[in-house]
Amino acid sequence: MKKLIVIPTYNEIKNIEELLKEIYSFCEDVNILIVDDHSPDGTGKLIDQLIKDDVFGGRLFVMHRAGKQGLGTAYVQGFSWGIEKGYDVFLSMDADFSHDPKYLPEIFKAMEENDLVIGSRYIKGGGVKDWGIGRRFISQGGNIYAQIVLLSKVRDLTGGFNCYHKSFLEKIRLNEIMSKGYCFQIEMKFRHILSGCKIKEIPIVFCDRVLGVSKMSGSIFKEAVLNVLKLSLMRFKIKKQMRG
Repeated sequence: MKKLIVIPTYNEIKNIEELLKEIYSFCEDVNILIVDDHSPDGTGKLIDQLIKDDVFGGRLFVMHRAGKQGLGTAYVQGFSWGIEKGYDVFLSMDADFSHDPKYLPEIFKAMEENDLVIGSRYIKGGGVKDWGIGRRFISQGGNIYAQIVLLSKVRDLTGGFNCYHKSFLEKIRLNEIMSKGYCFQIEMKFRHILSGCKIKEIPIVFCDRVLGVSKMSGSIFKEAVLNVLKLSLMRFKIKKQMRG
């Protein structure tokens, strides 16, 4: 399988180079696409320099965007770029070490027999680290809310450490994705569920970022709440679109 890891960035200069090194210590046979939203701290410029110096042997690529356009649109553009380049599987992960690269070999191995593999915090063996009570409540509450409204048996709908197969990315129609913020993770899983693909959840421990600033905001949370309701109402329309 030709594998692509897509990592959106905005002001991650403190993390990104070390993360890249860590990824390649576990997986040598992957390419990485950084989708940078014109980071004021110079993240995009650092990636340009790493590519120019050939630090990672031609396995690193970058997409520069004019400014902050949302996590969802970053992944859609990144996945679309990868489909055009002929990649078979696509992994999404955060740039801040919240998603430990040590799980990559297991996730990619599971993709040999599945269409969507989820790094799951909410199955046996998974969990979160260094979170306060408030954040645990918001995260787990949001996840349960999405499960109930969308009638989903997937345990971690909101997590961002996911691996997708090209055939189903094409089937679910990336250009139809409506979520621009973190609800993108929910919508992607919901569309895959409706597509009838084979899904596997692998336990991971999610660690809170050490360096940099969280991108979560009230507007992102509000979008997630509203879009989950919209997705529920659009269930049959989405299934019809995929059949077409």
